[in-house]
Amino acid sequence: MNFIKKGVNFYINSSIHVALAVTSLAAVTRLELVGHLRTNVLVFIFLGTISGYNFVKYAGIAKLHHYSLTKNLRIIQIFSLVAFLALLYFFSVQSREFWILTGLMGLSTLLYSIPFLPKHTNLRNLKGTKIFIIAFVWAGVCVFLPLVDIMPLFTLPVILKWIQIFLFVISITIPFEVRDLKYDPDGLGTLPQLIGIKKVKTLGYVFLIMVMLLQVWIAEFQFWGMISTILIGLISIWAIVKTRKDQPKYYTSFWVEAIPILWFLLELGALYGKN
Repeated sequence: MNFIKKGVNFYINSSIHVALAVTSLAAVTRLELVGHLRTNVLVFIFLGTISGYNFVKYAGIAKLHHYSLTKNLRIIQIFSLVAFLALLYFFSVQSREFWILTGLMGLSTLLYSIPFLPKHTNLRNLKGTKIFIIAFVWAGVCVFLPLVDIMPLFTLPVILKWIQIFLFVISITIPFEVRDLKYDPDGLGTLPQLIGIKKVKTLGYVFLIMVMLLQVWIAEFQFWGMISTILIGLISIWAIVKTRKDQPKYYTSFWVEAIPILWFLLELGALYGKN
């Protein structure tokens, strides 16, 4: 049992789980708007998420404790380095447009974690912006990167999909924001700090209803194109309902994070049912 627990902790702490979540949302976008997947783009997004998240989470720790890193953190560092080297290969086989978009997303990640504003401030520490920056980057990665090589980005279906993913990511990030209330400094200005837990949950419900309504237009009123998103919307609403400050250890980091993966699986099932 201890071995299994260590495996689960590594799976979560090394950002494999969140990388699968981001990749799943990108796959959902590709399936809905194109009808098939492109493997090398999805692998790039998976590896890029691991590299980006581990940089944000562990760069500061490694700098402060370079000579006393725990064994687990050293393993995660090595794993991240391997992922980054593989990422460079998958980056090299993409188009110029893909490179430009990736650069913009990468710059947003750097500005999120590296102080560049007065008083050693980064985007993460700007009051009230954290959740929106996360959603902005996720939506860009999950909508624009899978589509840039196959269709114009500034069309109504793509823009609606970007708005939908943006609202969805904000909604499923709310359980994380509530969980982190006991860790975040008072001046950080997260949504639960600014408007309270009850109101931020209500905001999540409203956004998820909008996510489901947007799918009506995206799927052009086709049942099989709407069913998976409606189910995910309802599951996400329930996840927010059950959210509280003192959560079980894996509630957000595993179960809530798994919702995009479930969306992808449901989308595959809907595609199979449609055919």
